[in-house]
Amino acid sequence: MKFIKPKKLQKGGTIGIISPSWGGPNFFPHIYDEGILVLKEMGFQIKEYPTTRADPEYLYNNPELRAKDVNEAFQDEEVSAIFASIGGDDSIRLLPFIDEEVIKSNPKIVMGYSDTAILLTFANQLGLVTFNGPSIMAGFSQMRNFPNAIKHVRDMISSTFETYEYQPYNEYVDGYPDWENKENTGKINEKQTEYLQWNWLQGTSKVVGELFGGCIEVLEFMKGTNYWPEKEFWDGKILFFETSEEKPSPVNVKYMLRNYGIQGIFEEVKGILFGRARDYTVDEKKKLDGIILNVVKNEFGNSDIPIVTNMDFGHTDPQLIMPLGCKLEIDCERKKVALTESPVKD
Repeated sequence: MKFIKPKKLQKGGTIGIISPSWGGPNFFPHIYDEGILVLKEMGFQIKEYPTTRADPEYLYNNPELRAKDVNEAFQDEEVSAIFASIGGDDSIRLLPFIDEEVIKSNPKIVMGYSDTAILLTFANQLGLVTFNGPSIMAGFSQMRNFPNAIKHVRDMISSTFETYEYQPYNEYVDGYPDWENKENTGKINEKQTEYLQWNWLQGTSKVVGELFGGCIEVLEFMKGTNYWPEKEFWDGKILFFETSEEKPSPVNVKYMLRNYGIQGIFEEVKGILFGRARDYTVDEKKKLDGIILNVVKNEFGNSDIPIVTNMDFGHTDPQLIMPLGCKLEIDCERKKVALTESPVKD
């Protein structure tokens, strides 16, 4: 499959904000508004839809209305990019109501993470490059604390390049102070500077493949449904997984990975990347690494697949943006991870 790249987001361009899962903007409007302000300071215009700030219970009871706004955002000629306000846990209920032809006919930058992985992987299977990255409330709202992250967003969605080497950040945070306290708007938890390194668990070669993945727990929602990729889809992919703020245990991650193994997916893919596990201790991170390696290498006999863990994407801040459908190179000898094409076009 040849993936369609969206046009880059120009300065002054309009971002459509959707709430495909939880109604966070209604629950914590000060957190949402802070994220919107950051985007405006970056030079972008904002457009909202009827469900963007709607009551969480109303959104839960009306998945078809959430999907209607997704369809509208893709059709909206005024909008150049679509960002999720926040994640949640039931974007899967939107999929029967989403117009596939509208998505395929209107490729745009669409970005979010966590439960938004449902929408990202759905659109990616329709042939679009999609963007696993910060949401308005969890990412952009706190981004003033990470100037390098603001630059990274511009690099990924507002410029083009031939290659882009990912670099580890020199700090990270696990989550945010209590959002119920308005004084915590824009604030982050204590910055961490220990155990920052990316861990190269196995692999000696250089591989290139197309990125596919997201929050590993959310992807479980799609397995066994018509929205899960066919076997041919996995050929040549580089998988990326990350864990949520619910902190699944390393053992639970093992169970999820075994499912990929029994589907024969490890035999098809070129590499596996894992994001930094939120709220894990260093010992838990090391245990998780051991489990990942044991499942892939020992249980399913895939000893050549490059595996890199503790990378800067997922539920910790700041995030690296991972564009689904974009070619990425893992160079085990040089210990480099780089996009070999731009995810957007001029």
